[in-house]
Amino acid sequence: MQNKAILIPGVSNVDAIALKRAVWFYFFLIIFEGALRKWVVPGLATPLLVVRDPIALWLIYQLYNKGLLPSSIYLKGMAWLGVIGILTAMIFGHHNLIVAIFGARIYLIHFTLIFAIGKVFDRDDVLELGRILLWISIPMALLIGVQFYSPQSAFVNIGVGGDESGGGFSGAMGYFRPPGTFSFTNGVHLFFGLVGCFVFYFLLAGKKENKIMLIGASIGLLAAIPFSISRSLTFTLAAVAVFVMFTALRKPENLLKMIFTIIGLVALVAVLSQMSVFATAIEAFLARFSNAADSEGGLEGTLGDRYFGGMIASLLRSTRQPFFGYGIGMGTNVGSMLLTGGLTYLIDEGEWGRILGEMGAIMGLAMIYLRIGLSFQLLNLSYKKMVTGDILPWVILGYTLTILPQGQWSQPTSLGFTVLSAGLVFASLRNRVLPREIPIDTNIKESQL
Repeated sequence: MQNKAILIPGVSNVDAIALKRAVWFYFFLIIFEGALRKWVVPGLATPLLVVRDPIALWLIYQLYNKGLLPSSIYLKGMAWLGVIGILTAMIFGHHNLIVAIFGARIYLIHFTLIFAIGKVFDRDDVLELGRILLWISIPMALLIGVQFYSPQSAFVNIGVGGDESGGGFSGAMGYFRPPGTFSFTNGVHLFFGLVGCFVFYFLLAGKKENKIMLIGASIGLLAAIPFSISRSLTFTLAAVAVFVMFTALRKPENLLKMIFTIIGLVALVAVLSQMSVFATAIEAFLARFSNAADSEGGLEGTLGDRYFGGMIASLLRSTRQPFFGYGIGMGTNVGSMLLTGGLTYLIDEGEWGRILGEMGAIMGLAMIYLRIGLSFQLLNLSYKKMVTGDILPWVILGYTLTILPQGQWSQPTSLGFTVLSAGLVFASLRNRVLPREIPIDTNIKESQL
């Protein structure tokens, strides 16, 4: 027993296992929540929208009860803004308590879970999750391939709640963007973007990993790019690749591995492109890029719209909106359904525009500042770890920064992957320790959170 690893410092291993299982449950629900809402129990599609909330609440309560919930200016600031947002929505905004609570839960529960995951998981857990993710990516790639070639009326393409009009979204050349197991098509690019982090990491880490897993996940990732018809996935993987290249520039041996990795991936692309099943998908994917470039003003316009999401326009519009905004939760799909009975964007489709419209200029900017501030904090911590030779948090950060500052948190899948990835960055900074070891640098200091 003296050599048994401490799963969570300050917590018995029995309790630690229960806490870790809760994070795993949250992870699997992110991936399969849509499948439950579409195929398994479509009649419960609406309540399943918040199926992860009780797990998050339980986990946060357990850590708080044990005095282990980290103290952070970002955590406290977001919690206060969430509470104040409920009050201002009831006094000055839409006056609907359910809508206000639904909107505030994003900041009171799920944002807090980022820090909870960082406390419960450690580097070993992150690597294990990465391996599971790669195994899942293989059948996921097969599924979106089937969805790509199947009509929207097919069972694999049934929408949320058993919607027979299909869950796909307009793509190119008459083909639809497939949703995979997710409730909406954005889940595919969010899922495979995270898969890309671990594919790159395991290929560069130089450790012995299951070859079938790595080859299968690499093929699945490359196949997912054209099958998804998703520009967002391309940009996300490009961001991860930039962060990986940065590690290669700092460490010559990584540069050589990166070159061989690129050669291997290019060879795979060449082989896949010669197969008719992929050739059609590649053609549709390129057509999607071409059509978008024509409508958005080329690559510059596409990139600006993809990442910045009209943030400047949102800031300008906020000066013409109520001081306290229209009310927290009003910009979510659930909020629009409860307030109008229909699904529409009552405030703004972009994330920053939604926040500023719901909360008003002052509180909205404060929320945006906290998200950007946390992003820079993760950047600082991951960089320090990377220069010591551990690139895991840095590689995951490349993905996280595409959604943490301005990802659409009103959409459950996007919110889930943001919380998970940011929590994994924190967790990957912490190593598992033995009872006889002095845990120097194994925990993130609360002042750094």
